[in-house]
Amino acid sequence: MDFSVRSLGSGIASGDLSSEALVRESLARIQRLNPIVNAFSQVFEEEALAEAQACDREAAEGRFRGPLHGIPMGVKDLFFVAGRLCQRGSAAYQNFTPSATAPLVERMIEAGSIMIGKTTTTEMGWSGSGHSEFYGPTRNPWNPELTSGGSSSGSGAALAARMVPFTLGSDGGGSVRIPAAFCGVFAMKGTLGRVPTWPWSATETLSHAGPMSTSAKDSALLFNIAKGPDPRDHQALPDDGADYTDIQSIRSLRIGFAPTLFGFEVAPQVDRVVRQAVTHLAEALAVNISQVCPDWEDPIRTFETLWVAGRGVAYGGQADVSLFGSGFRGLVEASARYSLADHLSAARARAEFAGSVHSLFEDIDLLLLPTVPVEPFAADREGPEGLISPSRVLAWTGWTPFTYPFNLSGNPAASLPCGLTENGLPVGLQVVGRRHADALVMAFCQQAEDHLFQDKIPPIVVAGDKGGMGNPSKSTRSHRHGL
Repeated sequence: MDFSVRSLGSGIASGDLSSEALVRESLARIQRLNPIVNAFSQVFEEEALAEAQACDREAAEGRFRGPLHGIPMGVKDLFFVAGRLCQRGSAAYQNFTPSATAPLVERMIEAGSIMIGKTTTTEMGWSGSGHSEFYGPTRNPWNPELTSGGSSSGSGAALAARMVPFTLGSDGGGSVRIPAAFCGVFAMKGTLGRVPTWPWSATETLSHAGPMSTSAKDSALLFNIAKGPDPRDHQALPDDGADYTDIQSIRSLRIGFAPTLFGFEVAPQVDRVVRQAVTHLAEALAVNISQVCPDWEDPIRTFETLWVAGRGVAYGGQADVSLFGSGFRGLVEASARYSLADHLSAARARAEFAGSVHSLFEDIDLLLLPTVPVEPFAADREGPEGLISPSRVLAWTGWTPFTYPFNLSGNPAASLPCGLTENGLPVGLQVVGRRHADALVMAFCQQAEDHLFQDKIPPIVVAGDKGGMGNPSKSTRSHRHGL
């Protein structure tokens, strides 16, 4: 079944597909697969069906809300939605209901999308794994014994399991790119401010929001809707005026490939898949890709200070610390070790590191590298067994050295699925552009994906489809697959 946003939108617009049938199909998949992967923390079945029926009535009258008319989505449980629980993966906020809706969610709803439920996240989005003491671990649809990655854990797993056509996630250190890499889906964090974020975050200089989807082509459409300023986000950028679905030429691009950064040892299977993908893309796209070796120092101490001090101080004073899970509670307690001088020193170091990154893009247009240098590990762990992290508090940064640097620098960075390891697990190719070159990153990814990782769907999804889950259509047969 083609579960892409573009195909589904065309089907609804033409009348060949009903929104109700599509929502019922999503609900049926959630019912079957959520007990296995734990991607959704809340499902709004009755409300979603009522909205779908309203969308169908409007479509029958020739009225469409927007390009996402009647298409269901999953929303990470860090995003505020008025009148809906926003538990943030924490017992401290298990009963919290915001009174306003985040800009990104608003834009998707205004474009016609239907929120079918909230997806799981690590507590306050603090970690890069899918482990949660509040929801339980979110599991990888390719192998449920393994982690989905995080902190947009459920958003990545729900996409890979084809529960919904797209989801919303946030990224402060790799939190859309890590689960995209582990789950074999696409995600891009835009330039800092490209998509407005709200409410305020103590790590606002690191925090990005955006859509996640099964393809770059779908995300291009979704970014067209997501980008542009909102008065609630003082960092939000003006709309760049680009149509991200308009694929520009990449033949003359200067593309660099870094097999690693900071001397980090990449797992052999990940290294093999990424190198093969880069070689294949150079040939298939007729572009020149040269190996580069950035001489940057690992900014882990800078990131740790901003992440721990910012989040720890902000949240530590808002809730009963004893209600936090052990990982986030440890972060809050560790924040007491940092002084104002430490934080200001880290802010300065961030600026210097960002300058080093931006200098590289004087010589190249795009940088390719692995998204994550390890394969997915056990679902109940914060990192691979035996790995020693250089961070005292953030164990997850020990295996994500290629994602958080670009949060510090604010560059657009995408994770594009590029192949499978011998263990049958997805690998992500990270595509990074200079600041504000979001459209270029998206253009490259849209052309690259035509030559990589085609028609790969987790076995548990394929088995379910063979077991009788039909294509969503206007037929009576597909309407029977409800919860």
